[in-house]
Amino acid sequence: MNILASIPSPATGELHLGPLPLRGYALCILLGIFVAVWLGNRRWVARGGRPGTVTDIAVWAVPFGLVGGRLYHVITDHQLYFGEGRNWVDAFKIWEGGLGIWGAIALGAVGAWIGCRRRGIPLPAYADAVAPGLALAQAIGRWGNWFNQELYGRPTDVPWALEIDNGTDLGTFHPTFLYESLWCVGVALLVIWADRRFTLGHGRAFALYVAAYTAGRFWIEYMRIDQAHEVLGLRLNNWTALLVFLGAVAYFVISARRAPGREEVVEPAAVEDTAEGGNGKSTEDASDADSATAKADSAKTDAAKAGSAKADAGKAAAAGKADAADKADARKAGAAGGDETKGD
Repeated sequence: MNILASIPSPATGELHLGPLPLRGYALCILLGIFVAVWLGNRRWVARGGRPGTVTDIAVWAVPFGLVGGRLYHVITDHQLYFGEGRNWVDAFKIWEGGLGIWGAIALGAVGAWIGCRRRGIPLPAYADAVAPGLALAQAIGRWGNWFNQELYGRPTDVPWALEIDNGTDLGTFHPTFLYESLWCVGVALLVIWADRRFTLGHGRAFALYVAAYTAGRFWIEYMRIDQAHEVLGLRLNNWTALLVFLGAVAYFVISARRAPGREEVVEPAAVEDTAEGGNGKSTEDASDADSATAKADSAKTDAAKAGSAKADAGKAAAAGKADAADKADARKAGAAGGDETKGD
């Protein structure tokens, strides 16, 4: 093979934080969950919900999702854990890899429904908020397969081929984990754009995420060479992707006809918080208005008093002038009397 470049695989699936070993697969899963919750919370608040609600519901959804993903993997690949030469205890070693996205979404939705029901929130609205974050979580989680050297495609010598040396295969193969990771990033951007452009609601953003993801998963799954059950010449996951794709498209179309637009209220408690804040502000404004009115009345009273004082002063001045005039007249009269006496 003429390899111009290639993607090396890690020599070990563990990362060491000082003396603490951390499985790369588990790290990718945890990082993906963090990103999904963070982005979901931002989108939920932007839609009119309370901060922290997405995190509270994730407490239900994440454990259900992990259990569902593991159950799907163990059921569909039971030969890896049960039978001659197998140890059934390995079925619980989730850190070694093996999560089926179909089971994770299905059972995770059950957990989210429980959390939403406890908060009085419609599940479709919540699903729309977290949809792009779920796609990014998958994009990050797929790098866990890189740490474990698993779920790669057919042999190839393309410049971006993945180097594999895991005791089963040796050589360079299509990095299907990378293909799916990049596809999921594209799905997240598509959902964010479409949600803003068309104001998706009532679960349609989530349906778009599911449809777009399964479309990519179909061709990526077709490239993989790991052992899998087949039905009519197609891998089981291909059939699952096809059926889920059709279901998501059907839901999108039916929902758009029945309930166009987006929910006006996604979390009633958030509306109550806003109303209480508005009432508090109105009360404060009314108090300020009353204070201003009282000040105006006081100013009018002062002005009235000043006017009264001026009037009294005017009256006093007039009275003083009258008295002065009377005295002047008296003096004149006296003077006249004196003159008349002298003449006699």
